[in-house]
Amino acid sequence: MSIITYTERGTGRTVLLLHGGAGPASVGGFADRFAAEHPVRVITPTHPGFDGTQRPASIGGVRDLAAAYREFLDELELEDVVVVGNSIGGWIAAELALLGSARVAGLVVVDGVGIEVEGQPVADFFGLTFPEIAAASYYDPTGRVIDPSAMPEAAQKLMAANRETLKHYAGASSMVDSTLRGRLVGVPTPALVVWGDSDGIAGPEYGRAFAAAMPGADFVLLERTGHLPQLERPEALIAPLWNFIEKH
Repeated sequence: MSIITYTERGTGRTVLLLHGGAGPASVGGFADRFAAEHPVRVITPTHPGFDGTQRPASIGGVRDLAAAYREFLDELELEDVVVVGNSIGGWIAAELALLGSARVAGLVVVDGVGIEVEGQPVADFFGLTFPEIAAASYYDPTGRVIDPSAMPEAAQKLMAANRETLKHYAGASSMVDSTLRGRLVGVPTPALVVWGDSDGIAGPEYGRAFAAAMPGADFVLLERTGHLPQLERPEALIAPLWNFIEKH
């Protein structure tokens, strides 16, 4: 039985939407809107260890997590799935595509991390203050700075636990796998890379390198958008995502 918990909404083409370090809440609203506007069944899992869920010792990193998602697709008997991932979710999505599951029909990386690009380092997320994280994550960070001290104690503990889980999966500093970029040539499905032009976590040139590593992948740059398009400009993200789904 799968260890992965999830929610879903809508009917139609199946979309597996993988969240980043900001947690499941960072994709829930987008999933609601996408399912309301288009004929899609959006499944939004919680990575084991986030939001108080259990993380088995067997999941030691992103590749293990991708393998768990392959089992998840098998258990739900999903077919023709488009896998969409933001930030570390994009990294997980890419690793899942590389596993070659016949259930995966397309890959969409949204401001992902995971590859190594000379001269384009991923920001040291864990070394940033909360105002710096907001500035790096949004084109307009006004009103988006998190103040943990203003949160209830339970919420503070949950946030701290999520950060530790993110460290476990992505690494405490680099958030890259030096082998991933070279392996992306083996992605067997159509792929799309969508990037915010104001992403301060991993810039647009990093995104272009991500797309260039996958044969035939398309690249779309979103204006006035940072690292979290699904929160900052959901309507701008839905358009290329739906176009990709219709095309493939």
